[in-house]
Order: sequence, then structure tokens, then C-alpha cells
Amino acid sequence: MFEIATETAGVDDGERVSFVSGGETLVGRLYSAAFSNGPTPAVAIIGPETFVKEQAPVQYARRLADNGFTTLIFDPRYRGESGGEPRCVEDPVAKVADLRAAVAFLAGRSEVDAERIGVVGICMGGNSAVHAAADDPLIRSVAAVTPHFRNARADALWLGGTRVVADRRARGREALEKYQATGEVRYVPGVSSTDPGAGMPGMVPWSWYQPQADRGIWDNRYAVLSDDGLLRYESLSAAARLTKPFLLIHGPNCALPDQAERHFAVVPAIDKLHLRPETPHLAFYDVPEAIDPAIIQITGWFSRHLGPAAA
Repeated sequence: MFEIATETAGVDDGERVSFVSGGETLVGRLYSAAFSNGPTPAVAIIGPETFVKEQAPVQYARRLADNGFTTLIFDPRYRGESGGEPRCVEDPVAKVADLRAAVAFLAGRSEVDAERIGVVGICMGGNSAVHAAADDPLIRSVAAVTPHFRNARADALWLGGTRVVADRRARGREALEKYQATGEVRYVPGVSSTDPGAGMPGMVPWSWYQPQADRGIWDNRYAVLSDDGLLRYESLSAAARLTKPFLLIHGPNCALPDQAERHFAVVPAIDKLHLRPETPHLAFYDVPEAIDPAIIQITGWFSRHLGPAAA
């Protein structure tokens, strides 16, 4: 049985940094490589839907920094310490831009070798990572951990059918029009075990996110005006453009394994690898027994494609 680790006392909390994306100031944490021989390889990390940096991303950042990578985590627009109004908006296009801004920030740091930057995407962040890597020449390699990949079929499977998706898109357009006309923002819970209209409905996301809200780490709100844009987004076309080395960690107990297989199949990268662990999806967020083996694989992958950490 996996147990969630909550003890963080004595762990390096990184350097508080900020940078700009889309006219908004984003706040992040930069973790120095534990060892180096000159400028280091670097990794920008983006997390699941509605994430803040103190959740899954920090688990990966600390470990990769210990392995010799300068790592950056950040709150995307509309969440956590970063700017952007209204709050708690889910905008997948903006998240891609935010991740690219994070990579550009890393490239400008004196301790970073701008020729050796990779990205890691966790769950829904896998979409952002693949999309950014497909289009950004600064990104040399990409790893996606238990990615919940997106397209119309995937969204229907996720939310309960094409009719549900259509209804949610309609309510999103209505909420956006109201906000644009009056400034009023309609919110629903970010997660709920009982409300099918929540941002991420169902017992599984609620079981992980609600304790995060109870501890004050995460705001359990979702701006309904997000729905149309969020549910128009798809990642399959980005995967079909991805020529960078691609590591996929996604097994049968992760979200929508058939969609992961479909995305991996269309990636034209010369060097790509799909690992298929039996690990449950949410264990990759904060369970050491799941994360530590993933870090070993990611470290090896980036050492191979970005160059060894002490080079």
C-alpha cells in the first residue's frame, strides 16, 4: 500500500523568483543543482489541472535538483501567487505560454546552460509540456508523467459523454459572456465527490485535492468561464509535431491509457520511449515509492539527451 509523504521539514525550499508571461507576473521557485561543473542542464516542471507549485511539481523539482539539474516550478496564471484575473481560470493555451516563459527564464540564468533545457509535465501538464516542446526551440527534450491527454474523445470519456461536454461548453460560453458584460465570475468547486458540475468531478480527484484544500495549499474553486476554451483544447496535433526526444511514463492504472497509446503512436520523434508501470495515477503526485523510480528514469533520459549533469 502506498502512503503519502507529508514531511518536508529541512527540505530546501528554493529561491523565490518571478517572470512575466502574457502580461502577468508569474511566481516560481528555483532549485539549484546540488552539484555542477559550470552551467547546468535545467528543467521546467508543470503540474496537473488546477495545480499550484507546492503540489506535485515540488516533489519532482527537489529530486531532480538533487540529481544535478537546475529546476523551476511556478504557479500558472490565475492560480497561487501568480497574477491574472479572474482567479481559478483553467486556460490550457495560457499554460503552454506560461511554460515557454518559464523555459525562457531558465535560459537567461547564468547558472543554466541554455542549450540543455528540458520540460516535465505531470498529468494534464503533459499536454502543456508536449505542446510547448513541439514549438519551442529552447526545449531540447520532454518527459510526461501519467499525462491525461486531451482530445474530444478523451474529454467525453473523462466527463461522461459528448452531451455532457457540449453542455459544459455552453455553460462556459454563457459564463464568459456574463463576465465580459458585468465583471461577475461564476464559480463551482474545483473538485467534488457529489457535484457533476465541478471542475474535476468524481471521488478520485476529490480524494486527493480536498485534503490539499483543507490544509490551505490549494483553492477549491473553478471559474465556469473556463469550460469552453478548456474543452476545445486538444493535444494530439501537438504530439504529431513533436520531434524532440520524448519519454512517456504512463501505465494501465493511469488516466485514459488508450489515449496515451494513441498520442505516443503519432509522435514522430526519432528517440521516444514509453514506460508502462502498474502504478496508480495519483501516486505519481506525491508518493515517494512512485516518484522515486520515475525520477531515476527522467534523470537518465535527460542525462542522455541534455548531457550529463556534471558535464
